[in-house]
Amino acid sequence: MYADRINALPPYLFAAIDESKARMVAKGVDVIDLGIGDPDRPTPTHIVEAMCEAVRDPATHRYPSYAGMLEFRKAAASWCKETKNINIDPVSQTLALIGSKEGIAHVPLAFINPGDVVLCPDPAYPVYKIGTQFAGGEPFIMPLLEENSFLPDLDAIPTDMLARTKMMFINYPNNPTSATADRSFYKEVVEFAKENNIIVVHDNAYSEMVYDGYKAPSFLSVDGAMDVGIELYSLSKTYNMTGWRIAFAVGNEHLIKGLGKVKSNIDSGVFDAVQRAGIAALTSSQQCVNDMNRIYEQRRDVLLKGLKGIGLDVKPPKATFYMWVRVPDGYDSMGFSKLLLEKAGIVATPGVGFGQYGEGYIRFALTQSTDRIKEAVYRMEKLRL
Repeated sequence: MYADRINALPPYLFAAIDESKARMVAKGVDVIDLGIGDPDRPTPTHIVEAMCEAVRDPATHRYPSYAGMLEFRKAAASWCKETKNINIDPVSQTLALIGSKEGIAHVPLAFINPGDVVLCPDPAYPVYKIGTQFAGGEPFIMPLLEENSFLPDLDAIPTDMLARTKMMFINYPNNPTSATADRSFYKEVVEFAKENNIIVVHDNAYSEMVYDGYKAPSFLSVDGAMDVGIELYSLSKTYNMTGWRIAFAVGNEHLIKGLGKVKSNIDSGVFDAVQRAGIAALTSSQQCVNDMNRIYEQRRDVLLKGLKGIGLDVKPPKATFYMWVRVPDGYDSMGFSKLLLEKAGIVATPGVGFGQYGEGYIRFALTQSTDRIKEAVYRMEKLRL
């Protein structure tokens, strides 16, 4: 028998999508996967070469530090200064992670007691809510609505709920909506968190996936943010390193220490060779990031034109590699995703998989070549939506 916490979980969204895709492939369908956000381009060569050199060094073959190599934490802190203009102590305010998902899932274990409330956005990456539930906390949903530019309405949270709230998750640039937040919103969050004694966890995994000259600000760049929160950065999307499993948390020393205590008791550190590759990624020229963004921008423009051409309601994202699209009249998100897969061989993620407020939307990921995206548009055109 599974534990109650497992029985309470919904099926993991992307596992279910993979199963549906596999069934279509088994039937001989040429499936175009615009579902899961996994970069299709390889990791840049200089990062791979750094990994090859590191893995040949026997010194990397032993147990890694739980906190991460000091050299990696220094590289992360320097990167934060150069890209986000935030000052981070690599020793006390930085922690290496086995991907940002690990940090998201573990941080509630460090600070949430059974019955504590955690404010979770919806639609959102499912792990915010799942990590809260695993810690015995109570998720309270903050709806992300289009009329509010997909930002939570902090004034709408009931006072009695705030009295029990200990933590909140935010994520901008946002998955799945691709929405962005400015410094005025972060200032509001800081004031809100201080007034209500709430820990803020900002998932900033898509900070460098930006277009049209946009630059995503850091939550920690706002005065007072370091007093209340931490920020998670991932190398997965920025450097096409999803399979490498490396990220880092920065921010409030007490919060970093708490997350580190969880890691040291139930987890291990990042493989040192991967950390050396991460150092190469963070300290080398960032031209590879700019080049990849140009590719995604081209793909975005092709898909945007195609979707608008068939009458779908979509706005051009200026960050992430996702497009958040209203489904046509007469469909819900599951029904439209099923239609795309079964009638056009296209995988798209149903919005309801990200929460109840994702209903009415689907998410496309820009993780196929321009030619494949053009083919996907052609197939959708034939559906005569």
